[in-house]
Amino acid sequence: QLDQEPEAQDASARLREQVAQLKTELERNEITIAVTGDKGVGKTALINALETLYSNSQPWPDLSVQFQETPGLFTVKDSGIEAETTAMDIALASDLVLFVTAGDLTDSELQALQQLSAPHQRSILVLNKQDQYLSTQRATVLQTLRQRVVGRLDPEDVVAIASNPAPVKVRQHQPDASVKEWLEPQTPDLTLLNDRLTQILTQEQQQLVWASTIRAMTRVQAQAKQELNHLRRDRALPIIEQYQWIAAAAAFANPVPALDLLATAAISAQLVTELGDIYQQKFSLSQAQEAAKTLGSLMVKLGLVELSTQAIGNMLKSHALTYVAGGAVQGVSAAYLTRLAGLSLIEYFQEQEQSETSANPQQFNPEQLTQKLKQVFQQNQRAAFMQGFVKQAVAHLIPKSSQPQPLLKKPSAVSGQLSAVSFP
Repeated sequence: QLDQEPEAQDASARLREQVAQLKTELERNEITIAVTGDKGVGKTALINALETLYSNSQPWPDLSVQFQETPGLFTVKDSGIEAETTAMDIALASDLVLFVTAGDLTDSELQALQQLSAPHQRSILVLNKQDQYLSTQRATVLQTLRQRVVGRLDPEDVVAIASNPAPVKVRQHQPDASVKEWLEPQTPDLTLLNDRLTQILTQEQQQLVWASTIRAMTRVQAQAKQELNHLRRDRALPIIEQYQWIAAAAAFANPVPALDLLATAAISAQLVTELGDIYQQKFSLSQAQEAAKTLGSLMVKLGLVELSTQAIGNMLKSHALTYVAGGAVQGVSAAYLTRLAGLSLIEYFQEQEQSETSANPQQFNPEQLTQKLKQVFQQNQRAAFMQGFVKQAVAHLIPKSSQPQPLLKKPSAVSGQLSAVSFP
């Protein structure tokens, strides 16, 4: 769909290049293994031990294997951005993940493993520092780990190692009856992990590459959808603005007596149709009218019409606008409600599957539409934004030459009223 948008030619060309590059990835004989886990679990020591092991004996002579350490999970960078995001990006871009822990999984670690298993990222759970446990304790911890990941990892994909075992104290009795003591370094114990890696890389090399390529293709598709949504939003916003001022003028000139009528008047079937065209969701006139009616009903049911009208009325209270107070409140409210409806439709359409065709438009999902209305209202209920919107709306409704200066209440006067609004 991005190819069909003239304004998106550069983005489309860039994404096509990425797709072409992915095709060559299918034939590569290189495997990237990401080593991830919480801070202090021994990721660096494990990579050093593996690289030392395979520098002496390479089990896969025709395969290049690279190990890449991720930032520690559940930590924060100096910039304030969670390193977990970067760690997950690296892990999901790799062919195989070694998820390192030093004991039973925390809830955060289990959630991270779930994130990896969702896109079918091949992973091995590695219990490091097994030398710190007695043999009976080690077996218990290993069994517990396997139970925690049932359904996500096979039992053989949970292994125990010691990448940097603690030195052992040695005591030697000398001929003169003295005792000599020293700490003797221990060789890393990677036997179970090495056996499992050898089996996977020997038997599943092609599957690992294919799975990585599919995940990369999914990321490219997500980028394309993001570019497309950005372009469509740029087209949709001026249309929403046009209809919000049309609704404002109509309600200002002919105030309606009931809130439900105000909601209905604020949402034009033509707005639904034009936004649907942008998002390739074709609606007949009757379908658009029904959609507009549904939106209006939901706004009344959620209390958005009453809340918005009260807040706008409080902002407009001044002796200078008394003579147009009724029309002004309804005109500004109609504009605001139209904007909420339009932005909610944008969010709603963006989530629709691209497989939907113009010949078979999807029926509106009231639950999903309700969620979008709540989301958009909460994003647009800040008192400072409301005050700016009211000023802009009044400027559209009343010519400057005849417009008295409204004494709009300060944001603090209505912030409590708006900030208290929440949805279950």
